[in-house]
Amino acid sequence: MHRTALVRDLGRQPYTPVWRAMQRFTDARDAGTADELWLVEHDPVFTLGQAGKPEHVLMPGDIPVLHVDRGGQVTYHGPGQIVAYPLLDLRRLKIGVREYVDRVEQAVIDTLEQWNIAAGRRDGAPGVYVAGAKVAALGIRVRRGCTFHGLAFNIAMDLEPFRRINPCGYQGLQVTSVADLGGPSGPEPVKPVLLQRLARQFGLDLQAASDLPDLSVAA
Repeated sequence: MHRTALVRDLGRQPYTPVWRAMQRFTDARDAGTADELWLVEHDPVFTLGQAGKPEHVLMPGDIPVLHVDRGGQVTYHGPGQIVAYPLLDLRRLKIGVREYVDRVEQAVIDTLEQWNIAAGRRDGAPGVYVAGAKVAALGIRVRRGCTFHGLAFNIAMDLEPFRRINPCGYQGLQVTSVADLGGPSGPEPVKPVLLQRLARQFGLDLQAASDLPDLSVAA
């Protein structure tokens, strides 16, 4: 059975208001709340997961560093990257966290296939890789059976800030983008494909929402 999920494209936003809005949405939802998929491009920021080690932030320079409540180590968000936040009730979907991660990764792999880019997984290192270079990172949180945080998918962006960190805690990890792999030169052509592939993985009927979440910062 397919379930309706609302899609909200937030455009470009600072990180913290969107993070706080995800927390509020997750805390307030109940068994009848529709799932949502949020897409956003963030202003430049490094985020460090709950168990993140500050030593993986090598030289942030003028880019802020935020310690946040997702899993994983450090990553970079910036313009030209699609950040997708699936806000899903895993209990209703009857899947566990490992399967959830697998399905999100598969949606990215299937999206890249649209442009004949062969991608795959890497044992012990969540995310999606092309020829050993990371093109998408995952950092998730599950609270009361519901997901927030999510996926950072490098489309057409300045990759220099990744050299200021050990991406996802791996020294020397190479990072790439869809544009560098011969795909689109901006996020817009990729968004509908990614949404469709995510919908297929989770059995969702997508419906565009007419409004944005409350992005006031107060938690």
